[in-house]
Amino acid sequence: MPEQAADDGHVLEFRLPDLGEGLADGDLVSWAVAVGDTVELNQTIAEVETAKAVVALPSPFSGVVVELLAQPGDTVPVGAPLIRVRNDLEVTAPPTADHVTRNDVLVGYGPEAESTSRRRRSTPAAAMASSTPSTHRAAATPAARKLAKELGIDLWFVAGSGPEGAVTVEDVRSAVPLTAPRTPARAGETAPAPVDGHSGDADGGLIEPTAREHRTPVTGIRKRTAAAMQASSRTIPQASTFVTVDCTATMELLDHLRTTTSFEGLTLTPLALVAKAALAAIAEYPGINAAWDEQNQEIVTKHYVNLGIAVAAERGLLVPNLKEAQSLSLRELCREISWSAETARSGNATPADLRGGTFTITNVGVFGVDTGVPLVNPGEAAILCLGSIRKRPWVFRDELAVRWVTTLGLSFDHRMVDGELGARFLATTAGFLEDPLTLLSRV
Repeated sequence: MPEQAADDGHVLEFRLPDLGEGLADGDLVSWAVAVGDTVELNQTIAEVETAKAVVALPSPFSGVVVELLAQPGDTVPVGAPLIRVRNDLEVTAPPTADHVTRNDVLVGYGPEAESTSRRRRSTPAAAMASSTPSTHRAAATPAARKLAKELGIDLWFVAGSGPEGAVTVEDVRSAVPLTAPRTPARAGETAPAPVDGHSGDADGGLIEPTAREHRTPVTGIRKRTAAAMQASSRTIPQASTFVTVDCTATMELLDHLRTTTSFEGLTLTPLALVAKAALAAIAEYPGINAAWDEQNQEIVTKHYVNLGIAVAAERGLLVPNLKEAQSLSLRELCREISWSAETARSGNATPADLRGGTFTITNVGVFGVDTGVPLVNPGEAAILCLGSIRKRPWVFRDELAVRWVTTLGLSFDHRMVDGELGARFLATTAGFLEDPLTLLSRV
């Protein structure tokens, strides 16, 4: 149960609910209420960061806050108590899991069926704005939350100057002299000695950061990403293969398509065409789009593609996936890739956007890197890496010429994908990029 009544029958306890992701805990980012505040039904009371997203938790009842049972930065297990609220009017049990309606779900956790209509779905921020009373403290930007956590600043006491009162990075920086808490040393530890002219308080208080070291707590996305990558390296026997591709025809096609009305207003990048090529190759080699069922000792080949696009966000690496990507046209792929990347970077990606991927593409070329050896995401069979696209000397029609060239890399789970399948899939993807007109004939 998400809450229980105290002995007086009027104090209700809200526990961290199961967020529907199969996760055991979440990190408390910030409180939107304080002891003594009056909260309304469905008012946002806190933000919790999971491996998938930052989630706004709505209150399942109204009343006056009497106790906060966790502090920002704490990792809270599912089912652990978060807050106690006194309701002097009546004690009304919120709907059980069997009676949850569309309006009862957590902010940003709409029904799974809605996840395929992302363009018509409001963002978590929009949902908060429409359902939260004006007394609710506006949310902070992801960058502001990260900086506040590093500096030990409680965002509740920081006035926001951003859109709709959101706390910005500059707001956090300006609040440092006023709200930075004193942090005594832990038991058994001594306060750090002065370094490079910086000093601490005589009573072991806050020590100013030095230029020699900086420590960042591993929480939220980064903590879960680290765990997933450790599991990937430990449990998946991985192999990789590479191919260098003359993609001049692809670049010429992209230049042409950008001038057409069909792609007007869209950001058409090589990644969209690489995604289309990979989807066409998956159609020829569906074994690359599979999962390993350890319990039943079966390979599950999937005849749909939820295409993951790795995004480097401020909170860490996120991989939103495009549902049923095999049915999308190049124009739709272009739009969906842009939308997913923007949503992930802004912190508005929901668990429905981030879970259920079947095949992933990571683009290291945007960082000027020629290639890479990515780790396979647990639950998938392979991941495709796109390197930088550069003009290079190339033998074309028996003559040396300057051509657009890139390198593709494929890492795969060798339990499901052998070397032949991996090589054939990669060569086919490269072939579509060398002659993209054959790819467009499949649209």
